[in-house]
Parts: sequence; structure tokens; C-alpha cells
Amino acid sequence: MIDEETLTGAVHFHGHLCPGLALGIRAAEIALEVIGPHAVDEEVVAIVETDMCGVDGIQFLTGCTFGKGNMIHRDYGKNAYTFVRRSDGRAIRISGRARAAGPPDPEQEDLGAKLGDGTATPDERQRLATAHERRSRRILEAPIEELYDVELVDIEMPRLARNFTSVQCASCDEPTMETRIRLLDGAPLCPPCFERAVC
Repeated sequence: MIDEETLTGAVHFHGHLCPGLALGIRAAEIALEVIGPHAVDEEVVAIVETDMCGVDGIQFLTGCTFGKGNMIHRDYGKNAYTFVRRSDGRAIRISGRARAAGPPDPEQEDLGAKLGDGTATPDERQRLATAHERRSRRILEAPIEELYDVELVDIEMPRLARNFTSVQCASCDEPTMETRIRLLDGAPLCPPCFERAVC
């Protein structure tokens, strides 16, 4: 389990302690133990199958980030993460087990719905925060095998991050990565301008 100082840093990075962040922290702990810390900018690559809270725990602990190009997002909606070490190709996939965060809590779900639609009272917000803290602490203390399945995998090595030239959009004038430019009647358009032009 990570120390309290590191946990405090992860919570500060994410904004709050929640079960999703706790699950990401535990996945990062596995990666650091099996794959090791990143030695250089892109020595370790994380392939994440969600865009939820857990990804922040992974970014904070492993140093894999979208900005450096050593974090790849695959939008599968799964609590699953693959880590690969470039130096020797060692890779693991960490996938969440059913009910890893514990059984559903109807009260917590109700409070979460109220928070989401803006009707939660200050007392309800505090009760939800307390419930999140309690569930998060359980995840942080649980045996890994209750949370995740971990397997060695063979994957194609992700290519190194590449820099591309920017091209000015003919409509909004904003520089856009050349690989994202679309041509319409010979005019280079960024994706939003292209979508507006053809709809």
C-alpha cells in the first residue's frame, strides 16, 4: 500500500478521494512492482481502457501521461490497464474483478444521483464524501487479488510519440495537427470546422 504522503499527493492531483481513484492507485502499484518505474520519458507505456478517475492515480504514480505520449486511451469503458516496458517488451494487463469496489450501496447511489442533478443538500454531500472515503479506504487496504486479475500479455509495442507539423485551418485559422486536418474542396479544415461544413 502506498504511504499517506503519496496518497495525499494523488488526492490533491485528482481533487478528491473516491473509489475510482483508489482503484487506479492499486493498479499503478501493481505496474510499479511488476514493470517498474519509468526510467526515461517513454520507457513504460500505459494503455488505459477508461477515462474515469482511476487514470489520474495511474498518471500520478507511474508518470505515464497523455502529454508525453506514453499513455494511450482505448475507450472501452473498462477498469482495465495494460503496461508495457519498452526495454524488453514485458507487458501485463490488469483487469478489474466484478464488484472490486464492493457491493452496490443504494444510499450512496441515491446520494450520487442527487449530487449529479444538483439537488443534494450540504448534509447529503458530506454523507456521500464520508461514504466515498470509507469505500476508498477499503479498496486501498484490500488484497490485490480481490480487486484485479493480472496476467502477462504479448502486445505489439506502441510506437513512440511523434511530433507533427501544424496546418492552419482555412475556416477558424487555428493551427491544427496535420494528421487531423480534413480537406473540403481543397481547403484544409480542422475537425470541428469540417463537421460544421458538412452538416
